[in-house]
Amino acid sequence: MNVPAPGFVRAIRRLTGWRRLGLAWLVGAVAALAMPPFGMLPALAVSLSAATWLLDGAASDRTTLRRFWPCFLIGWAWGFGYLTAGLWWLGQAFLVEADAFLWALPLGVIGLPFGLGLFYGAGFGAAGLMWRRGPGRIAALAFGIGAAEWLRGHLFTGFPWNTLGMALAQNLWLMQWGAAIGLYGLTVLAVLICAAPATLATGTRPRSRFGPSAAAAIVLIGMALYGAVRLGPPDPVVAGVRLRLVQPNLPQDAKFRPENRTDIVDRYIELSQRPAEAGEPEPTHIVWPESAFPFLIQRDPDALAKVAAGLKPGQHLITGAARAEEPLPGERLRYFNAVLVIGPDGTISDSYDKVHLVPFGEYLPAPLDAALRALGLRQFVAIPGGFSAGARAAQRILAVPGLPPVVATICYEAIFPGAILPAGHVAPSDRPPGLILNVTNDAWFGDTPGPRQHLAQARLRAVEEGLPMVRDANTGISAVIDPHGRIVARTPLDQETWLDADLPARIVGGTLYGRFGDAAFALMLAACLGGALRAGRRT
Repeated sequence: MNVPAPGFVRAIRRLTGWRRLGLAWLVGAVAALAMPPFGMLPALAVSLSAATWLLDGAASDRTTLRRFWPCFLIGWAWGFGYLTAGLWWLGQAFLVEADAFLWALPLGVIGLPFGLGLFYGAGFGAAGLMWRRGPGRIAALAFGIGAAEWLRGHLFTGFPWNTLGMALAQNLWLMQWGAAIGLYGLTVLAVLICAAPATLATGTRPRSRFGPSAAAAIVLIGMALYGAVRLGPPDPVVAGVRLRLVQPNLPQDAKFRPENRTDIVDRYIELSQRPAEAGEPEPTHIVWPESAFPFLIQRDPDALAKVAAGLKPGQHLITGAARAEEPLPGERLRYFNAVLVIGPDGTISDSYDKVHLVPFGEYLPAPLDAALRALGLRQFVAIPGGFSAGARAAQRILAVPGLPPVVATICYEAIFPGAILPAGHVAPSDRPPGLILNVTNDAWFGDTPGPRQHLAQARLRAVEEGLPMVRDANTGISAVIDPHGRIVARTPLDQETWLDADLPARIVGGTLYGRFGDAAFALMLAACLGGALRAGRRT
């Protein structure tokens, strides 16, 4: 027995033209409330349900191939709204040096979401090709969005910020599934769960109307129960290791001024030498954030000696810093955004050069470099010629005396699932990695959702890889996170402070995601595709 759809659903389905695209943009913006720091999962359910009804109207009374374009436009508008509402804080970076970059603010706040919305357009268009009334269209939407999010995270250097799986990954119980299926697998589940309520108003037989929502509720409860069991007791700590994370809270407009070099180094040393809390052991390892110095410390023996003198016997410093490499004949000096390991004798014993640079932030893409420089434009970080990328991602395994092998990541390298431990990596002495280090500088984005979103995404990497994460940020949020995603200790945002904490131990044996990567996600995507096609044949 068919039950007529409610009037508001029929009205949504009948929308055309700019009204349809306007509503798609609006409900896409609503979905951003499911991301950090808000975490409103029902907002994603409202958004995806409305998107499903919009697709119902676009796909009705059209042949299969003619569905693609109207569904594509709905997806593009939905993605444009979602990313505009979720990434507006990027505009803060253009205001740090407003005299140089204010002109580009619309490109970052509007242009980037406008372009990235094309991925969602392709995903919605692919779903539209399989669209049929009934529960099968939920699987089609999960396939389309899941594939689109994976492509968004990989093509054109990738930008997986606020992938929909983060709607589930903010909850400590639900995020445990990241250890098996990763961020993109959580994305498929998030779409299946949050789009399921759309069938409640589809006017089909009761089983088709209520079945998807009932199944979604069962899956969500099952995920939470599994996560609660997996968490177990607190993780043990590594004996003989005490970390101090220094958060200097340096303003971005002052951080890179060479005239501030002495004050900046003094501030770092003073915070590093603060006495430990009563009854707590002294730190064995000091961590400073990304690009700690407005100069090349490797080429400044006096500054290097001063830093070493600030270390106590046996202490080691791990710090972000710009690094230069002597050029080959006829080449320019090459600069790297690096992590350095400095011992108490002032020796730099190991380093890692950032591999995944930020386009326009740390370098200008080659086709645009000459043209933009001819106009007097540059990337955000004023390094001549921009930073160069490190040679190999496998270099991020650092040897630090007194620590297990360290997996180094700089800034937004920590948002890329599956890229933390590249295939074929080699750990020193054949020991498995014991922690993920993330040094970053979120001062570009002020007190906005940006730093909070960055922390949430980095936190999921710890769960995926089964490794604790040590995250030191210039202005915050700095944190120590155990391999189950529990935040052991953290600092406030925009506060000069330091954080002492033990190092949680890694999960012995690792995780399924750490071993197999996105294999589970690929199987889930194939299952959604098969389910959508099978439902279409039955219809």
